[in-house]
Amino acid sequence: MGNLSWKKLELGFVLIYAAFFYASFIQRSLHLSHDYAGRLYGLRKGWLAGRFNDISDPQWRSFRENLPILTIVMGSFVTIANFLRYQYGMKGRGMSLLWTILSLCYLVYLHGACVAFIFAIASANYFISKTFVESRYYLGILWSFNVAFLVLNRVYEGYPFSLFGQRLAFLDNYRGTFRWHICFNFVVLRMISFGWDYYAAFNRRPFDLKRHMQRCEVCSSGKTCYHALQEKGLHIEKYSFCMYMCYLIYAPLYISGPIVSFNAFAAQLEMPQKSYSFVRICFYGLRWCIAFLLMELITHFFYYNAFAKSGLWSQLSPFQIFIVAYGVINFMWLKFFLIWRYFRFWALVSGVETPENMPRCISNCHDLETFWKSWHASYNKWLVRYMYIPLGGSKRKLLNIWVIFTFVAIWHDLEWKLVAWAWLTCIFLIPEIVVKSFAKAFKATSALGEFLNHELGAMSGAVTISCLMIANLVGYVAGPTGIKLLISRMTEKEARLVLATIFFSFYVGVKLMFHIRDMRQKV
Repeated sequence: MGNLSWKKLELGFVLIYAAFFYASFIQRSLHLSHDYAGRLYGLRKGWLAGRFNDISDPQWRSFRENLPILTIVMGSFVTIANFLRYQYGMKGRGMSLLWTILSLCYLVYLHGACVAFIFAIASANYFISKTFVESRYYLGILWSFNVAFLVLNRVYEGYPFSLFGQRLAFLDNYRGTFRWHICFNFVVLRMISFGWDYYAAFNRRPFDLKRHMQRCEVCSSGKTCYHALQEKGLHIEKYSFCMYMCYLIYAPLYISGPIVSFNAFAAQLEMPQKSYSFVRICFYGLRWCIAFLLMELITHFFYYNAFAKSGLWSQLSPFQIFIVAYGVINFMWLKFFLIWRYFRFWALVSGVETPENMPRCISNCHDLETFWKSWHASYNKWLVRYMYIPLGGSKRKLLNIWVIFTFVAIWHDLEWKLVAWAWLTCIFLIPEIVVKSFAKAFKATSALGEFLNHELGAMSGAVTISCLMIANLVGYVAGPTGIKLLISRMTEKEARLVLATIFFSFYVGVKLMFHIRDMRQKV
């Protein structure tokens, strides 16, 4: 009883502190945005309460401005595909051909003549998979080919046609509206997925479906979960060129994912997903609309990203710098949340379920491992299936993370700062992995032991969030050139109390996360 009453008292304090903290944060953010509105870059006249709208982020601006035409395309494609599927009973082969044609129209609009590059590289990858699958060096060849083109595409900036002769130079005037080699990073992941899944099917790797159904609520209810679709494998004949191309350029997931394995995609093209009912999909779309309105509210009243883009952070107080940094990372979370869920919604109404990106709010992650699993969750699942497990899994975890994060950095872009970010992340992860391994071995047998374990967990969580905030400050607010100035500002006498307050707020925030976790476990 004593332990229970102590937790209730702590929860009460945590809730009161959180309410006070966010009320103060919102009030100061409003004043900050109002006072500097005339000096910020990227503000345009908005539609809400006569205020400016912060569209300084180019990715969000592009998505927001193209949303009407994108929605028209989505409605047209879904109507055509679903009508033909149910009218003529089309399944895998027919649907793959239909979606290849629709997606090709989509790609021609996006990339123009550069579609030829996509088909050439994709065809070469298919030839490698079909020709060398029986070779003992197949996986090495597959990875080498894809990583090589990942690098070459960036080095040559999507290959100007003039590189292949002056007769083709005129095609550089027809490169479309979107750089193809940016989207091709996702295509590389799909090409590796196809090659690996084909290799597994060719070698007939077993999957214990009965054992899985005993542990899976979805499969035991008569439906089929994503994991089962991915692991069951397909007949060799399903790994056809038409299905392969459809998978690579599938319009709903082409630009930004979420990332789905070839096995799961092909299985759902044959038989549409049943995990989401019509009502559940409608509710999913409604939640997206509410989140979009929330983003509009934020960008009209809080100009966090504009502060980062304008470089005015150096004129702010230490606590104001924290407000901007915390605001920017929450803006980024909501931005990707909206983009990824829009395209996932498009896939769902087309009959394809994908892993959910952003399954957890960014303010509910208290360790690096949870943060990365929750941020780009579908990419994390891809990395686990095609890199982490083949490299040895948890047996070589401390070595695997270096290979994986280096690949993640190269996959994003060819910049040394990204490689440095990847290796710094590994350095931060290693102590966390070691501490977690010891924590699993330690079991609290008394109320004092449980209390100490709870407090140490909250403090380590606060340290982790502080590290993430520092990385966010350097990466998105101050930039590499502003590190010295940032350090000097944060080591001032005035900043000491601010830093202590921020760290204590993170500490309290982690405790709130623990209470949320405990309540979910009881449900």
